[in-house]
Amino acid sequence: MRGLKPLRALVLATAALAATTPALAQNQSPEARLAAYRERVERLEDQDAVENLQADYGYYFDKGLWDDVADLFSKDGSFEYGQRGVYIGRERIRRALLLFGPNGLAPAHLNNHMQLQSVIVVAKDGKSATGRWQGMVMLGEPGRNGVWGVGIYENRYVKEAGVWKISSLHFYPTALTDYDLGFMKSALPMEGMSALFPPDRPPTEIYRTLPGNYIPPFSFAHPVTGKSLKDLPQPPDDVVGRK
Repeated sequence: MRGLKPLRALVLATAALAATTPALAQNQSPEARLAAYRERVERLEDQDAVENLQADYGYYFDKGLWDDVADLFSKDGSFEYGQRGVYIGRERIRRALLLFGPNGLAPAHLNNHMQLQSVIVVAKDGKSATGRWQGMVMLGEPGRNGVWGVGIYENRYVKEAGVWKISSLHFYPTALTDYDLGFMKSALPMEGMSALFPPDRPPTEIYRTLPGNYIPPFSFAHPVTGKSLKDLPQPPDDVVGRK
């Protein structure tokens, strides 16, 4: 709906919702239908705002705009990247981001973190949301070979004073490899906790990237069966002590 005038957006969304909810239209009064449509439009707008928020994060992170990245988080928001541990609060996050490099992308550096395949679930009250994203990483710097990576984002969002912010960002790298060798010939480990700027909490979960096959728990239930996908059976991994 971005770019549409509010009234036109409401009319289009209401028409679309009416077409997909015939039972609702037949069994409720016009006032009740209008109230239900208005609420559903608001939730769709929330979903759109969360998607744009996460896209903004990606663009800022790619270019090392750490102040702008940190400002996307809620007051008590948290940031967790792989096995680096958890940083809590905007100022702690702002400083932790410097572990990825200085403010602004240095010459000849590549730091792309794309976010794809989003599943966003907004709470019924419109005050919070969850989002799962497929992440693709492309890294490069002078004097070193490039890195390919893939991973999963499992994030939470909160609406503060009418503005959506990131309340918890957790990126799970699941495979990292040398650019030339590829995933079947090269398996790179994640970085651990920094001794220079230790996290506020240790990593939420201990796991390995490829050749490990850890599956980050899903924040949303199966859309058809309603089954929870939080407690998935994980492949054995003797290195991290998982049987």
